[in-house]
Amino acid sequence: MVKIIDIEFLGTKSAIACFLIDSGDGLILIETGPSTVYDNIKINLKKEGYDIEEVKHVFVTHIHLDHSGGAWRFAENGAQIYVHPEGANHLINPKKLIESATKIYGDKMDMLWGKINGINKNNVKSVEHKEIIKIGNTTIKSIHTPGHANHHIAWKINNSIFTGDVAGAKIKNGPVLPACPPPEVDLEKWYKSLELIIQEKADILYLTHYGKSTDVLNHISEMKNILKNWADWIKEKKSRYDNIEDLTNAFNDYVYDYLKNKHRLDENLIDQYYAANPPYMSVSGLIRYWEKSN
Repeated sequence: MVKIIDIEFLGTKSAIACFLIDSGDGLILIETGPSTVYDNIKINLKKEGYDIEEVKHVFVTHIHLDHSGGAWRFAENGAQIYVHPEGANHLINPKKLIESATKIYGDKMDMLWGKINGINKNNVKSVEHKEIIKIGNTTIKSIHTPGHANHHIAWKINNSIFTGDVAGAKIKNGPVLPACPPPEVDLEKWYKSLELIIQEKADILYLTHYGKSTDVLNHISEMKNILKNWADWIKEKKSRYDNIEDLTNAFNDYVYDYLKNKHRLDENLIDQYYAANPPYMSVSGLIRYWEKSN
C-alpha cells in the first residue's frame, strides 16, 4: 500500500509529495524533497507509526533538489539511495549540482533547499533501464525516462508508476502542466518517455506534484499537448521580446490566464501550482532547447 506524504514545501500543501511503502524489509521512500522538509516527513511517518530511521531504501526520480535534495539525510541514517547512473556522482559530490542551482536560484538557495551534503558512495546505487529490484515483498522496476532531465527515472511497482516530472504536475482538479527547467530539456526524448509510460499499461500514476492520477491515457495525452503548446509558444515569441525578463513576464501571464480563465482555478490552487512548478523556470529551459535544436 502506498501512502502519500505531503512534505508541505514552503508551507504549501499539495505541492510536493513523497511516497511511503512498507516492504516488510525496511521502509521504502520514493522522493525526499529538499533537506528543509526532513522534519515534516519525520512527523508524518510518526503519525503512521514509523520511525524515520526505518527508511532503508530511497528511490529518487532525478537529482533536482525538490525531488532529492534531502536524500543525504536518509543516507546518513543508513538508507540506500537508488538513482539514475548519470545522477549518482552528483549525489556523491553535489558541488556542480549546487553551482548549477545557484545560477538559477541565487540567494534563495538556502531558503528553498537548505543544506546539501554529499552521500557516501557505498550508499548510492546506480540503476539501469528496466532493472528489477526486489526489497522484501516489493518489486520495483526502473524506467529511464529522459526529457525533463537526462537523469530521470520513473519507478513502477505493481500497476503504479511514480512519475517524478516526466508526466508533469496535476494538483487537485487542475490541468496537467510540464516543468521545463534548464539545462537538459529535450522534447523528442520526452515524448518517447511518455510513450514508455503508456507501454507499461499502469492503472495509477503517482505524481510528485501532486498525488494520484488514475485516468492514465488522458493524463498522458494532456501532458503531450501542453508540452507542445508551451514549447511552440516560446519558439514563436522568443524573438519578439528584447530580453528574457520581458519574455518571462509574458509567459507568466500566459500561464496565469490558462489556469485562471480557461480552467477557473482559484488563487490558492494557482499558488500551489506555482510552488510546485514555477512557470518562469520553463522559459530558460525551452529557450535553451530551441537554441540547441537550431
